[in-house]
Amino acid sequence: MGSMNEDMIEAARLPEGDAIRILLEQHAQIRELFTVVKSSTAQDKQRAFDELRALLAVHETAEEMVLRPVSAQTAGRAIASARNDEEAEANKVLAALEKMDCGSGEFDALFASFEVAVDQHARNEETEEFPRVLAECDDDKRALMGTQIEAAESIAPTHPHPSVAGSPVAQWAVGPFASLVDRTKDAIAKAMR
Repeated sequence: MGSMNEDMIEAARLPEGDAIRILLEQHAQIRELFTVVKSSTAQDKQRAFDELRALLAVHETAEEMVLRPVSAQTAGRAIASARNDEEAEANKVLAALEKMDCGSGEFDALFASFEVAVDQHARNEETEEFPRVLAECDDDKRALMGTQIEAAESIAPTHPHPSVAGSPVAQWAVGPFASLVDRTKDAIAKAMR
C-alpha cells in the first residue's frame, strides 16, 4: 500500500459505507492534502493546512472512538494502544504547527517530519488493524461502524477540493485542533446513542 491510487482501489473493493472503506478513502484524502499543502503558496497553503487539520480531527477521532475498541478485540490491545499513542504524538506536533507561520521554513521542516509520521501511522493501521477488522467483523458490523464514522464526517466536510474562503471547511476549521476534536467527539457520541 502506499499511493493514493492504491488506497482508492483497495477501498473500492468494499461496500459503500463500510468503515474500512471510509477510513481508506480518508487516508487517500489525507495523503493528497499533504501534497497540496507542500505545493501551495501563502494564503492557499493556510487554507489547505486548515482543511488537512479538519480532516485529521475527524479521522483520528473516529478511529479512536469507533475503530480502536474493535481493533483492541480483533488485533489486540497492544496494537490498538500503539496506534492511540501515535495519534496523541501527532496531535502534539499539530498543535505546534498551528502556532507557526505556514510560510516559514520552520513550518516546512516540521510539516515534512509530520507527514512521515502520519504516513507511517496510516501504514501501521492498514497492515495491523484493518485486515483483522475485515477478517473478524461481518459486513453489518462494519456498516454500523461506518455510520458512526460518517456522523463525524457530516459535521466537517472532508472531501478535498480547491479551498475557497467562505467554504464550509474554512468555516468549520476555525479554532484550535483540540476544539475540532471536541466537536467531532460530540457528533460521534450522538451517533452511538
